[in-house]
Amino acid sequence: MNFPFYIGDGTRKRYESPAKLSVSARSQLLKPEYYTADQGLKDACNVALLLGQPLLLTGEPGTGKTQFAYSVAWELGFDPPLKFETKSTSAARDLFYTYDALKRFQDAQSGTVSASFSDYITYQALGLAILRTRNPAEVEQILPSNFPHSGKARSVILIDEIDKAPRDFPNDLLNELEHMYFRIPEFGNKIIEADPALQPILIITSNTEKDLPDAFLRRCIYYDIPFPKHERLAEIIANRLGLHTGSSNPFLQDALNLFYRLRAPQSGLRKKPATAELLGWLLALQTLAGNTANPLTKLDVILPTLSSLVKTAEDQEKAKKLVEQWMLEHKKIIQIG
Repeated sequence: MNFPFYIGDGTRKRYESPAKLSVSARSQLLKPEYYTADQGLKDACNVALLLGQPLLLTGEPGTGKTQFAYSVAWELGFDPPLKFETKSTSAARDLFYTYDALKRFQDAQSGTVSASFSDYITYQALGLAILRTRNPAEVEQILPSNFPHSGKARSVILIDEIDKAPRDFPNDLLNELEHMYFRIPEFGNKIIEADPALQPILIITSNTEKDLPDAFLRRCIYYDIPFPKHERLAEIIANRLGLHTGSSNPFLQDALNLFYRLRAPQSGLRKKPATAELLGWLLALQTLAGNTANPLTKLDVILPTLSSLVKTAEDQEKAKKLVEQWMLEHKKIIQIG
């Protein structure tokens, strides 16, 4: 194995030049072409596309809500989604644009203020998408001098983790999301509307940390992504990692068996591992085990990789005991078999 692992025992000589790390295998898992949606998610997406409404997705962290937006954009031939990462301080206007009043004041003080007010505006995800549905000539007066506008186009928008925002955030977006427009008070309250023929595709995710207003929910198509059951999860793993031997693959079946053991209520883990963590764990196991057909037959391979699956100190202690118990049971099963 040529991977330059860290040893950290005080005896290793320093590399003469920076170690060459290979491209992370995990990054390959995030490619949108590998995404597989369940039937309910496909149906909800198609209804949202048909009616031109936002698609609101909930579900456990790690069930693929965010990656779904990239899958839709890739499959339908659009550019990657314009992403808005919701913060606890986000205001509705931030979804469309931000205005740097401080920079304009400083430039005015120094005598370098731009003649164009628009040079102090930065358009954000949904603002960009709406602008891109219009001909450049229609909106050139409100575009910064360095704004790239190559022609009319439809965009996919991802509003990620909207439940992190203050409660007023979704309430302040009701009309704008329904009619796809926004105002710029700094330009005399100018209204910019999306061309209906190129209305942006809007996907919103929530981890349900707080309830969303009813008026907001009425304007969305809704789907809760369920945590995949054994057969569905095996399909996801096979598609992402190339383990296409299904039930005949001992590594895949043992991994799922142990994974669901860790997720079970009886495990006592405070934070249950998710699908994304499972995929990373399997990659780590495969790398550390070298040519071993089934890394889950070796406790000294499993335990060092638990940090990718279990994320609190208390849970890691519980997980180690569960793994050791699982290994004892597994050996008994092999002996009986």
